[in-house]
Amino acid sequence: MQNKGLIKFFAILFALVSIYQLSFTYVASNVKSEAKAIAGDNPDKELKYLDSIGKEKVLNLGFTDFTYNEVKNKQINKGLDLEGGINVILQISIKDVLKGLANNSKNPVFNKSLADATANLEGNKSYLDKFFEAFDANSNGTTKLASPEIFANRNLQGEGGIAFEMTDAQAQKVIRKKVDESIESAYKVLRERIDKFGVTQPNIQKLGATGRILVELPGAKDVDRIKKLLGGKAQLEFWETYKIEEIGNFLVAANEALKKTEVKTKETKTVAKDSLNALLTDTKDSTEAKKGNNPLFDKILGQGGGPVLGYFAPKDTAVVNEYFKRADIRILLGADQHYAKFVWSKPTTIKDAKQKDVEVVELYALKGNRDNVPAMNGGLVTDAKDTFDQMGKPAVSMQMNSQGAKVWEELTGRAFSQKSYIAIVLDNIVYSAPGVTSGPIAGGRSEITGSFDVAETKDLANVLNAGKLPASADIIQSTVVGPSLGQAAIDAGTMSSVIGFLLVCLWMVFYYGKAGWYANLALLLNLLFLFGIMASFGFVLTLPGIAGIVLTLGTAVDANIIIFERAKEELREGKSLAEAVAASYGWHGAMRSIIDANVTHVLTGAILFIFGTGPIKGFALTLLIGIVTSMFTSIFIARIFIDRNIAGKGDLTFSTNITKNWFTNFHFDFIKIKKFTYIFSSIVVVVSLVSIFFVNGLDEGVDFVGGRTFQVKFEKPVDATVVSDELSAAFGTPVEAKILGDDDQLKITTKYKIKEDGVAVDEEVNQKLYAALKKYYTNTSYDQFTNSYNGKTVGVLQASKVGASISEDIKTNSYWAVLGAMAAIFLYLMVSFRKWQYSLGAIAAVAHDVIFVLGIYSLCYKFMPFHMEMDQHFIAAILTVIGYSMNDTVIVFDRIREFIIGNRKGSFEDIVNASINTTLSRTLNTSLMMIIVLLTMFIFGGESIRGFIFAMLVGIVVGTYSSLFIATPVLVDTISKDDKHTIEDKHNKA
Repeated sequence: MQNKGLIKFFAILFALVSIYQLSFTYVASNVKSEAKAIAGDNPDKELKYLDSIGKEKVLNLGFTDFTYNEVKNKQINKGLDLEGGINVILQISIKDVLKGLANNSKNPVFNKSLADATANLEGNKSYLDKFFEAFDANSNGTTKLASPEIFANRNLQGEGGIAFEMTDAQAQKVIRKKVDESIESAYKVLRERIDKFGVTQPNIQKLGATGRILVELPGAKDVDRIKKLLGGKAQLEFWETYKIEEIGNFLVAANEALKKTEVKTKETKTVAKDSLNALLTDTKDSTEAKKGNNPLFDKILGQGGGPVLGYFAPKDTAVVNEYFKRADIRILLGADQHYAKFVWSKPTTIKDAKQKDVEVVELYALKGNRDNVPAMNGGLVTDAKDTFDQMGKPAVSMQMNSQGAKVWEELTGRAFSQKSYIAIVLDNIVYSAPGVTSGPIAGGRSEITGSFDVAETKDLANVLNAGKLPASADIIQSTVVGPSLGQAAIDAGTMSSVIGFLLVCLWMVFYYGKAGWYANLALLLNLLFLFGIMASFGFVLTLPGIAGIVLTLGTAVDANIIIFERAKEELREGKSLAEAVAASYGWHGAMRSIIDANVTHVLTGAILFIFGTGPIKGFALTLLIGIVTSMFTSIFIARIFIDRNIAGKGDLTFSTNITKNWFTNFHFDFIKIKKFTYIFSSIVVVVSLVSIFFVNGLDEGVDFVGGRTFQVKFEKPVDATVVSDELSAAFGTPVEAKILGDDDQLKITTKYKIKEDGVAVDEEVNQKLYAALKKYYTNTSYDQFTNSYNGKTVGVLQASKVGASISEDIKTNSYWAVLGAMAAIFLYLMVSFRKWQYSLGAIAAVAHDVIFVLGIYSLCYKFMPFHMEMDQHFIAAILTVIGYSMNDTVIVFDRIREFIIGNRKGSFEDIVNASINTTLSRTLNTSLMMIIVLLTMFIFGGESIRGFIFAMLVGIVVGTYSSLFIATPVLVDTISKDDKHTIEDKHNKA
């Protein structure tokens, strides 16, 4: 091997750099362990301790030293499935952005195009593209985007804006730019909010030009609070309110009108218009008088006063909202109340007639107007701080700009003189509605008080300072992982990695003897390089990433197996050890097979990285890095040890006494039995397709159809069927509950309101889930059930949501990923082997493998003791199977090509059979390595990735079969007779 010294130099350099980079992870881990011990598993104390030592020196390398903060930033970051925390994908509403750019245009073509774009949005399609398509179709040339009543308004005129004379194509370019600017603005606002939230090592990034923003908050635990922080537009508004005496007549009239449609026909008592206060009292008589006969007043749980019209149960707000939206009810409003807005407060607690605490929300009527704009908005606030009021309650102090100070003085002056109230509304929720008792407030400084807690005032000040989002940010995908679940994943991943590594090492030594030890040393160095690269570039380690590392253990020895098997062949032909090694490492020895096999791996890994999201990207990235490091260590590092042996004892045989004659002189006619394998495979394919399309279908997970899943741990074993029925009744829609691992743990899936976005819907689902399941817990509150905390053992351990829009994208991406991988491999093999028949044979084998795996999942998912869902992890498994199936096929095809170029005698079928038989040890050994590591992960890797590993395990077994009994027979059957005769004549004449 030439340049041996240079390779040694780079190997030592890479090893030192890797050790240097990994030292930060080691030190950071030790500091965290020390913090846990000091804090006694109290997360708040632990965080305070780590913050306090942030600037202290914790690593001294002699020539330089590092603080804890510096060490923490250089460690290998753990993904949420290992660290615990919250992962959210936000969709910035392009529809809202367009409305804002068009100044809320009332143009019918514009608004119909917005509605059509929403209705016709397909997977992987841009909303903006759909809007432009819809606008072209609806306008039909009659209306231009640059119309003054649409985008050529005052807001978009001027330099870089839209001029009246622009064509639609020109206007589209400007609109795209403005939309991009809005998304960038939203990204910056979210970045500021998150930076002030206090989570360590947050990750926020834009996902291409989709209008989506990924937010990862490792270690975050308060689910509802974080979702409000991320999804809230921070639309702070100040509205004047009606008093109860001003709106009371309307409420009585509305109640009377509702009786006609909401109360079943029976004798009812007439209610006088002036009896509102009587109906709002808690006396026994009035309760009996109104019970069942008053659709609106029946829902009032407590009497209001001032700006509060009454107290209602949170569950009744949707019904009351529908009442107030009805045209026959709104017409009952007085002439000066026509634009009244009915809104709710955040939940609070009052005492009922039996002095029990009841959760309620307050109803307010805001003084709206034609344009639906508040008397003052939060955009005039220049600074906000969380503080405490004179009573010691949490509050937010604000400073307004000069315009805001003037408006605020007028507003408070009017409230003082009229003895009225000002509602402070954040994202359409009333936080307080104080009166003004000391005259107009000048200077622009004021204070917001209300039913806040400390966390809420901090978040409110945070979002006010960061600014409001340019459009709504809907959570379309989210994952919540508890820290205890993350630790379990680390333990399972570590165990599977260690066991897999040991088994691979033992097999290599058993089969190849001393050469196996050299391969194992190269494997150790490969893992060091792999982790070193991940640490150097700040890559995130996930549970699928650990799976990728374990798979790397199998692939890392593939190249050595190919080389060692070739070396044994050369030794059997009578060559010396040095000659055999040189030949095996040559291009016409093992190198061509190694390159072809690894290129197919790289192609599938790259496609997986492009189309995957979240943890799947981590898996693909680890796989790609592992391919590169494995190639280097297998080809160059192991060679250094082998060359040292040649220069010394020279006793390498690449086998042991037990294995030296395995697979030698093996002569099986694979082509002869092709009819039977064709029949068997055809039956399997037909049965699989019938099951997939006509019988069982596939268990499509929420990644493909949208929905919410919860991993819930109970105090005792539960009956999944009973829980499923109870939850279905509570949600009013089918809810699936399956045992996940132990009998006291369920995976719960629901599609309830999955097409509706917003923090309120997410919280409603959590509340319903808790209400239905709380009877299974002895003393667990809603917060304990829903949120994460260190040491959590019951309740929701993991939760995820995939919105309907993003599920379509995931499904579309999955189809393209599989088809793209097959197309890329087809083209590569056609170029490499210069005959399309090789590509056809390989793709036929791959298609067979994919259908086989899909069929197994379709036939078995209903009764298997682990989950077999179609999700992103499954697609990752399919793509991995494609790559490894190609590995075995390419080894055989390379030998066929070698024999065709050479002088081997016999028919074309004889040459193909000889190629399969002489490479059988390579094929079986490489597959065996993969099966060993996959079985290890299947047994020890944890419940969450068992279905993912099972797909790969089945795929590797089937892929080995198809490379022998499908790919090569298809090649034989598609090679033309003329080509066969040419090959046979050449070889037999020779």
